[in-house]
Amino acid sequence: MTALLEARHICVSLGGQEVLHDISMQVAPGEIVTILGPNGSGKSTLLRALLGIVPATRGEVRRSDGLRIGYMPQKLHVDRTMPLSARRFLSLPRRHSRGDCLAMLARLGVAEVAERPMAGLSGGQLQRVLLARALLSRPQILMLDEPTQGLDQPGEAAFYRLIEEVRTEAGAAVLMVSHDLHVVMSASDRVICLNGHICCEGTPRVVSSAPEYRALFGLGTRGALALYQHSHDHDHDHPHDHEPEHDHHRHGPHHHA
Repeated sequence: MTALLEARHICVSLGGQEVLHDISMQVAPGEIVTILGPNGSGKSTLLRALLGIVPATRGEVRRSDGLRIGYMPQKLHVDRTMPLSARRFLSLPRRHSRGDCLAMLARLGVAEVAERPMAGLSGGQLQRVLLARALLSRPQILMLDEPTQGLDQPGEAAFYRLIEEVRTEAGAAVLMVSHDLHVVMSASDRVICLNGHICCEGTPRVVSSAPEYRALFGLGTRGALALYQHSHDHDHDHPHDHEPEHDHHRHGPHHHA
């Protein structure tokens, strides 16, 4: 199967310092790939290099012809003095019809925010509006930079389930960056562990037991690579399934056979 996106031995320098060294990776159609790493490991830089925003100092990035990319940035700085509604935001920079914008917001469960100012949205609402904008381009690949940053655990879980639904319905590949080691999508086909270079990669279960992963993240609760298994062994619609922060280790690799 031909890759949608491929990096071949790329290096990236910022401010004269090499932050990514000899990275080779690819994303196939319909695949979900998660890039994990601590802060400062170069995750966002890798995403921007794959997008062509940051130039590679060595190596090359190949994208399939006419590749449609939906990009969800890590941060959005909204000018509070500018009353930009969520619906109008969806048409920046590429214009979309009012009907398409409203339908996408409804699809993502935030129809009510259409005319609200962006600056007044909650974290969860903002994430869904950013995802709506990424999806309006009918992407073949969704590139998400720390999409659940700032959300609580139930909010994270709901967002991950939404991403899985989107992948199933739209058939888009997903390349996601995260430093949230305690919750990683069980749907990830591959996890790439990054720390300036690729330390290890494989299925979530393989990576979680790799010595390179353990050397980076340790073996504590926050270091366990938890697999968020939706509807396989319990029902997330029940309130008691929303566990407090300190209980995340119960979803660690040892939890599921």
